[in-house]
Amino acid sequence: MEKEELQFIASQLKKPEGEKGIEMANMMHETNVNMTLSSIRNLHISKGDNILELGHGNAAHLEWLMKQSSHLKYYGLEMSELMFQEARQINRNYVSQKQAFFLLYDGNVIPFPDAKFNKIFTVNTLYFWQEPVKLLMEIYRVLDHKGIFSLTFAQESFMKKLPFTKFEFELYNTEKVEKMILKTPFNINNLETQTEKIKSKTGELVDRVFTTIVLEK
Repeated sequence: MEKEELQFIASQLKKPEGEKGIEMANMMHETNVNMTLSSIRNLHISKGDNILELGHGNAAHLEWLMKQSSHLKYYGLEMSELMFQEARQINRNYVSQKQAFFLLYDGNVIPFPDAKFNKIFTVNTLYFWQEPVKLLMEIYRVLDHKGIFSLTFAQESFMKKLPFTKFEFELYNTEKVEKMILKTPFNINNLETQTEKIKSKTGELVDRVFTTIVLEK
């Protein structure tokens, strides 16, 4: 692939736009579904939870999340206008019933009051965080006392094999994430690393190693 093509893929993964963005969102949902479900499972969702997701993409996983318990409220934040619209369309029943709320944000400031949520999660967004420690502190701020945050990312060892990750991506391994967390008041509650087989862009099966770190306030 040409450099321009790789840069285009990287920018679409960061912030899907236009017709290609919808295709990219569908592909991301399919490719990342195991990571998303792992992140959600680690939240141990229970009745009446207030849940926030950062960077939900098309949020095609919301139905599965809503089946985890009753009286849930879900809030999704996105930087991509296209994904904001797609998520609202796909989940219009939850939106109309005021169970799901989607908002746009700048990727830095979380537009909610302190201690609003007791469960927060994000999948495959860490690579694009502009100021990681500041965003972690924002997440800490909007998390309730004893609330938990599930952070899921693919390991650097896998990500660096993808030709487009040299553009726009900051890659992480567990140690680098742990060092970042040490700069915040968060405690690490659980750490889980898994390997899954996924189809590469060329159609072959490759092993992806991903980690979910559960942080507690």
